[in-house]
Amino acid sequence: MCNTEEKRYYTPRFSKLASVSVRRFAWALGIHMTEAAELMVRLIPSIIDPAKVCLSCQDNSECHSCCFRTQLTPQEQGALLAAL
Repeated sequence: MCNTEEKRYYTPRFSKLASVSVRRFAWALGIHMTEAAELMVRLIPSIIDPAKVCLSCQDNSECHSCCFRTQLTPQEQGALLAAL
């Protein structure tokens, strides 16, 4: 039975490169692929300038849910990187 309170998000299909790479990353960390993908997304703002992404955004209705808007503290970022 589907929970009507839970919003469903569009999930694009991974390319073979992305699927194989995320799977191996997950194996290396001993976690599920969904958790590995989540970790990768949370780390993206440490690689790409969040301000550039926000300036290019075409949908400001979900800023509160976006990894580029909610910056990690240095401690949170360190903990995520330490998990690698």
